[in-house]
Amino acid sequence: MRHFRKAALMSLALAMVAGTTQQCSAPRPAEPYLDGSDGKDWPGYGRSFGEQHYSPLTQIDGKTVGDLGLAWWFDLGPENSATQPIAVDGVLYFGVGHSIVHAIDAKTGKLLWRHDPHAAEAAGPNLRLGWGSRGIAWGNGKIYTGTQDGRLIAIDARTGKEVWSVQTFDKNQPTYISGAPRYYAGKVIVGFGGDMGKVRGYVTTYDADTGKQLWRFYTVPGNPADGFENKAMEMAAGTWSGEWWKYGGGGTVWNAISYDPETDTIFLGTGNGYPWNHKVRSGGKGDNLFLASVVAVSGSTGEYKWHYQQNPGETWDYNAAMDMALADLTIAGKPRKVLVTAPKNGIFYVIDRVTGKLISAEPYTKVNWASKIDLATGRPVENPDARYPDGKTFTIWPSSAGGHSWQPMAYSPATRLAYIPVINAGMTIRDEPDLAHYKPPLDRSSGGSFIPDFDVKDPKQATGALVAWDPVTQKKKWSVEHPTLANGGVMATAGGLVFQGTVDGSFKAYDAATGKTVWSFATGTPIVAPPISYRVGDTQYVTIITGLGTGLAMWAPILSRYNIDPRSQKRRVLTFAIGARAKLPADKHSVQPIAADPEFAPNPASAAAGAVIYMKHCVVCHGFGAVSGSHAPDLRRSTIPTSPEAFASVLREGALVSGGMPRFEEFTDRQREDVRQYIRTEMQKGRAGTR
Repeated sequence: MRHFRKAALMSLALAMVAGTTQQCSAPRPAEPYLDGSDGKDWPGYGRSFGEQHYSPLTQIDGKTVGDLGLAWWFDLGPENSATQPIAVDGVLYFGVGHSIVHAIDAKTGKLLWRHDPHAAEAAGPNLRLGWGSRGIAWGNGKIYTGTQDGRLIAIDARTGKEVWSVQTFDKNQPTYISGAPRYYAGKVIVGFGGDMGKVRGYVTTYDADTGKQLWRFYTVPGNPADGFENKAMEMAAGTWSGEWWKYGGGGTVWNAISYDPETDTIFLGTGNGYPWNHKVRSGGKGDNLFLASVVAVSGSTGEYKWHYQQNPGETWDYNAAMDMALADLTIAGKPRKVLVTAPKNGIFYVIDRVTGKLISAEPYTKVNWASKIDLATGRPVENPDARYPDGKTFTIWPSSAGGHSWQPMAYSPATRLAYIPVINAGMTIRDEPDLAHYKPPLDRSSGGSFIPDFDVKDPKQATGALVAWDPVTQKKKWSVEHPTLANGGVMATAGGLVFQGTVDGSFKAYDAATGKTVWSFATGTPIVAPPISYRVGDTQYVTIITGLGTGLAMWAPILSRYNIDPRSQKRRVLTFAIGARAKLPADKHSVQPIAADPEFAPNPASAAAGAVIYMKHCVVCHGFGAVSGSHAPDLRRSTIPTSPEAFASVLREGALVSGGMPRFEEFTDRQREDVRQYIRTEMQKGRAGTR
């Protein structure tokens, strides 16, 4: 471990103060990003370096929230809108769809500028992978956004003009950027996503003013024959087996990054492996560092400091890429500087952020893959059946959707509670048939090597909750149950409130101490994004962006009760303030009928072949059985599959690429026709009422 002297800390603090500028290039301190700042601005994804998703503003509290009303709204286009805004100096910024960044006057809702990097057109085959932008960052008078095709772009926050752009990964790799870059100490750090083909994870840090690369840290080792980048990779290689590098290994940092300015430490939340199955990826041997881990590195150099691995030999898509909040707690009578996180595997971890030592770990939702976490070793005591041995199946909790996904939790230093948007869902898991001869695909189609089976027809098997969790006692303080798993990210405030939106179109404020609902607003459209709060003049605002993201398409049967139509779904920026009285228009929520197809003729063999292709390439966006309740259109309600020419223009020619629909030019005429037959068969079932 590296030890820091007082003088070094003082130098770091002075460097932070001198290292940022205002939009007009005048000196601006780093206070907006400090956990203890006044909360006027919300400059980054978690507001602060510590990613607490907490606002210290108090104008909106338990006494005044009843007078909270809509100040203005801004209608968006058909882009994926599951994204969080930021706010600096009275301007609201956000990126929707494929990183189309908007700047809006936060008081009036007036559009100031719009920057479209045309990422969908530039992404090529990688358009098949991502979910669109989930967040952006501000720093040094610039907005930083990542794109589907792997660019990190700096935009002048005042004018909307591009300042610089760098390519962060090889575009031939099956990767993309959906998570928010993070700004710190005059630098910008960004990772990427991708577990659908050959990928080796890493993060890269750039100079915030010039885009010059400063350092890169890989999260899994490469081919030993090529040598190792550092001692950390040499150490990690000893925990892998076989020829893992041929498949990349995975471990992408696609979401969670936190920063501690006191020790100049960056904390990385790493992803699962590729291939998913440990038996395929590493012959069932070794811990496979640094998959499913919290990794601490120097913010200045990228030098490794410590790691804690949550799932050694990860084999369930249990990545550790969920947000990590930094907190100061008193544990066993002693002050501790900690990192708290509620990752996919259903365990809430409290980790000493200086040493990396595990302090405590307890389940925050139903968990059956392990009986406990051994605090002496830091390792889980696994249920042997959870690794689905010898061709057996196992119903595992949580599912690979996680007990908590990317929608952020919040941590309140006032209540000292974490507020988690919990997913309660399990899945049945088993090996691919003939695993000994299984070859992981490298073509952006599937992580493969285990087969998950979600019981999407039973609503009781997929519910959600907002859970208030005490990190010191490791116990639930209170919970609010939700009827479905698809719910929004969370924000806590010093006003004693917790805000969250839900898929049923409700945006609510809860008493942070008790969980009692104290305010509610009917948005008329689903919410999965987290809200933010900020101040302009003397007024505190709360902003939320409505609309679903692509990844929920697989849960469309459970969401069907809400009659969500991707075509008519309203995607909006909603901003609230005390005493505001704006009213949303009376929207008509008409679900488009299933398209007529008078020339349809059943062909079970062709439909069965098309189902295989559809499940491999299409289900993640368009849903099981072509039933979509998310962002991508419900294909049963489109006339395009009824026409072979129109279908070919989309899949072969890329007629809808600019709208986010990738081309599949490698499909043969026969394959394309089989997929079309499968969709038309599902359309027929829908018309007959059997789907």
